[in-house]
Amino acid sequence: MSKVGRMTPATLAVLCVLLADPAGEQYGLAICTAAGLKPGTVHPILARFEALGWLVSRWEDIDPKAAARPKRRLYRLSEDGAMLARKAVVASQESARQRTFAPGLAQGGAV
Repeated sequence: MSKVGRMTPATLAVLCVLLADPAGEQYGLAICTAAGLKPGTVHPILARFEALGWLVSRWEDIDPKAAARPKRRLYRLSEDGAMLARKAVVASQESARQRTFAPGLAQGGAV
């Protein structure tokens, strides 16, 4: 699994939604709503995490006519993905704390 790259606020929001129920399956629009983000922001993040192996997804097994709605793509964190997501969130929070309390140190300068 390769690195996820820079942790944007949107990326962190999606991770936090997924970590709220790491073994549970969630569909894209529900993740968007919970994260307070638009689908055009969330779906590329989900695709990136799936490509990295942090997420697994599958199509919902329903009859769209009987359910009166289209099938949903369901996402859940992989076991490794849940561990890496937790580490990424903690590292991001620690980095934010360092920038808040020691801005000179976070930028490599003297305080």
